[in-house]
Amino acid sequence: MATPMSRRDLEFLLYEWLDVEALTSRDRFAAHSRDTFDAVLELSADIAMKCFAPANKIGDANEPYIGDDGKVVLPDEVVAGLAEFRKAGLIAASFDEDLGGMQLPTVIRQASAVWFQAANAAMSSYNFLTVGNANLLAEYATPEQRDTWVRPLVEGRFSGTMCLSEPQAGSSLADITTKAEPAGDGTYRITGTKMWISAGDHELTENIVHLVLAKAPGGRPGVKGISLFIVPKFLPDGTRNDVALVGLNHKMGNRATTNTLLNFGDGTFSNGSTPGAVDTQPARSAPGAVDTQPARSAPGAVGYLVGEEHRGLSYMFHMMNEARIGVGFLATALGYAGYQASLEYAKVRTQGRPVDLKDPSSKPVPIIEHADVRRMLLAQKSYVEGALGFELYCSVLVDQAATATDADEKARLELLLEVLTPIAKSWPSQWCLEANSLAIQVHGGYGYTREFDVEQYYRDNRLNPIHEGAHGIHGLDLLGRKVIMQGGAGLALLAETIGATVARARETPDAAGYAEVLQSTVDRLVKVTAHIWSSGDPKLALANATLYLEATGHIVIAWMWLEQLLAADGRTGDFYDGKRAAAQYFFRYELPKTGPQLDLLTALDRTTLDVEPSWF
Repeated sequence: MATPMSRRDLEFLLYEWLDVEALTSRDRFAAHSRDTFDAVLELSADIAMKCFAPANKIGDANEPYIGDDGKVVLPDEVVAGLAEFRKAGLIAASFDEDLGGMQLPTVIRQASAVWFQAANAAMSSYNFLTVGNANLLAEYATPEQRDTWVRPLVEGRFSGTMCLSEPQAGSSLADITTKAEPAGDGTYRITGTKMWISAGDHELTENIVHLVLAKAPGGRPGVKGISLFIVPKFLPDGTRNDVALVGLNHKMGNRATTNTLLNFGDGTFSNGSTPGAVDTQPARSAPGAVDTQPARSAPGAVGYLVGEEHRGLSYMFHMMNEARIGVGFLATALGYAGYQASLEYAKVRTQGRPVDLKDPSSKPVPIIEHADVRRMLLAQKSYVEGALGFELYCSVLVDQAATATDADEKARLELLLEVLTPIAKSWPSQWCLEANSLAIQVHGGYGYTREFDVEQYYRDNRLNPIHEGAHGIHGLDLLGRKVIMQGGAGLALLAETIGATVARARETPDAAGYAEVLQSTVDRLVKVTAHIWSSGDPKLALANATLYLEATGHIVIAWMWLEQLLAADGRTGDFYDGKRAAAQYFFRYELPKTGPQLDLLTALDRTTLDVEPSWF
């Protein structure tokens, strides 16, 4: 089996390009060094390959189900692998030391996580959601809430979810109907239904901490009336909260991640009991937890308000933005795993002969000798290595912004990250999925059989263009909000940052030509953006927002390849030659695709606006 991630590429990106060791000069990371970074990455690779990878096909073939006792059943290998992850303490990687964390940079935590995502996407999602949940609460919860909920999350005793979507609302959070009524004792009673809740129920941890969006009395209509609540599966004294598993959704991929329909406050557990369950393990009270059972006279699940009423969506965006970058990493990891598998296959699979060899008695050659196979491998390499570099770059921005001591610098980093986040989620979800498609093609007929891994990688990755906001939503976000925020400061900062790379590249002979092409494309993007909004018609301006997202994403990845090309400058060997070949491929085959896209955007094309529903 091919190793699904490249240690060599991670080392190049982290140390030779991004210089993450420089983060240790900042107070927050001063206790660390490359030695500690490498130790975490080595441990991650070891557990991922020994405990996650072997369970990947097992979890895919044996989906979670609800047993006779009402509990979710997962394959033993999945349960054991996740236990090893928690035992290693890796949940705690980037959390503050005073919460029991290692206080590692986010970029190292993400580089650690990408091993697990590449080895077993479905299993990694439990940990990914728990980290995001705990990060949000560490930022906005009260000290008592942090003691009660965050510490057990960081320890790995509890796990976490995010509960946004509802069956009737989907991504339109303005239309959620889940309600929160004050109970008179400082808690709330939550009633409603949440759909598509990944890791929403299982027996992997002592407790599950749900972060639930709901509408409390007195809120304005729409998203500005939404509040955020902690709604645990078990209350602090160990009794069962009224959160009921209604059913499991069965997906085409990521099958070992439970995906649930949950009812809050439907009366299933109104007396704290667990109908039909046996040997229920109650949650242990966390240090500092309130050991009093909230009054249960009012119907509903007990919820604890996070922050202030009616500001819930702004808090949830802390987790959502982190989750969007996390989904980008997941898509990248799956694309990378497919690339590694198809590369290994192409080197050993013999078929056909070179076109200039006429002797039919000659032996077949490995298919990597064929130009079209090399084209498919180069395309995959350019997508997955470009995306991995981009996601790690965004993670460094997170660390730099969190530790910046200058207010203006902090604001600049946060603005750049705001602009890049929709691309960080959506570009890998589209193009690393394409890499998975090409990996199947390289395998030929074997590629779509279950005996090989690449068909599962494709199925697992197909979920990511929908996860954390569908592809089109991020186009609307990028064009409708991010590039025009602060009077266009977001796009101006992106262009300025890319321009700084171009200026360096102009001094490097091997990169100068690429630099000129990239700069002219960026200049055109800025002009096209202004032209789009000059119409004064938001409906027309946003009609082709998805196309804008895709064009801008390709420009950003070209920038990432120019950065990697500069990092490889003057270095010799196959690894660096491979980087140069992938950069060349992206600039010659991929970046030119933005030309027709920008043409169409300039035309303010109305095709999708003017077509009538009755014409379909």
